[in-house]
Amino acid sequence: MRLVKNKIEHNGSGSVTLIPEEPEDMWHAYNLICPGDLLYASAIRRVTTTGATGATSSSRVRLTLEIRVKNLDFDPQNSQLHVSGQIVNETQHTKIGQHHTLDLELNRQFTLEKGSGADDEGTGWDSVAVEALKDAVDEGGNRRAEAVAVIMQEGIAHICFIGQFRTILKQKVEMSVPRKRQGGGGDHDKGMSKFYQVTLDTLLRHMEFNTSLTSMTNDAVRPVLLASPGFVAAGFQKYIQSVATTSTPGLKRLLPSLVVVHSASGYLHSLTEVLQSPTVKAMLSDTKHARETKLMDEFEEQLRKETNRATYGPREVESAVDQGAVGRGGGVLIISNRLFRSQDVTERKRWVSLVDRVRDVEGGEVRVLSSEHESGRRLDGLGGIAALLTFPITEEDDMDSDSGQ
Repeated sequence: MRLVKNKIEHNGSGSVTLIPEEPEDMWHAYNLICPGDLLYASAIRRVTTTGATGATSSSRVRLTLEIRVKNLDFDPQNSQLHVSGQIVNETQHTKIGQHHTLDLELNRQFTLEKGSGADDEGTGWDSVAVEALKDAVDEGGNRRAEAVAVIMQEGIAHICFIGQFRTILKQKVEMSVPRKRQGGGGDHDKGMSKFYQVTLDTLLRHMEFNTSLTSMTNDAVRPVLLASPGFVAAGFQKYIQSVATTSTPGLKRLLPSLVVVHSASGYLHSLTEVLQSPTVKAMLSDTKHARETKLMDEFEEQLRKETNRATYGPREVESAVDQGAVGRGGGVLIISNRLFRSQDVTERKRWVSLVDRVRDVEGGEVRVLSSEHESGRRLDGLGGIAALLTFPITEEDDMDSDSGQ
């Protein structure tokens, strides 16, 4: 996301103008835009006109509209964001109060204004929104996937990009492969070769990997995880090595990045298992994804050991913060960014207030996990909020706390 203009005021009101430059930017926009905000963007609207004879005609015109946001609809598969609300600026073709849905587009700027609604409508540029803006803006222009994963089995492959904030299924490859018959596997081997070739072509296209011998790019820097039950992934690795040796020498740059990992199946849910592999953990140890995974592993380890130094759930975590257990000396508030997308402004303010209290008053650490990553999904399964504590809290403590309220 490219930041064009920043006019955020000290009181939390103000606006920013942004240009989404890649599909993941739509996800960042989804996290930035809240009900009650003002959104100013280009739009296509169907206009009906009536001629002198009474005949009507319909046409589509492009105009710039400003709406008060009511609802957001994000399609994670296609990275499309639709924002609906009421029009607040009158134009030749629109009236104030009419409903419209703005479809944000790549390489078309939009302006987002917060905190200027009537009766304090909207949430303003609170601390969480400002952090989300920092995450969205790629100042160096170098944001890219931290790893690529191909989860596969015979005839099926899922190509995924593991980014800093999302794991994206780029494409599913599905082909019919003849069964391996006793006494001969000619048809099966031919079918697997074709499957491997189609998967390889799809992988290279999404990676934008240049197979030219003269290419000076560093396409092979990212690890490429090949995972499957049995020997399918190992067979795919050998196939790529064969192609690199015989017909496409430029593929040799890719070979050092290939890592074969076991998975229970070739379906997408096995990606969690792949990322838990010690080999993969070591390889991705310096990435944001790995740090979040390690944090959730540590939290779950505390739960298993029943040390009473980990808790989860809205009421339980808020109680722990009230008792000063999520502060200096190791306290960590772990919260899903899903909670900040609540349609209820009061609900969002509840979690922003908790984040500010832990970070600014208690002196604890705050980690906001992406609900589009495996670690964030694990957290969502616990209610979207958890905490590592500086000292143990027992159930008796919770009961005493409740009785004192």
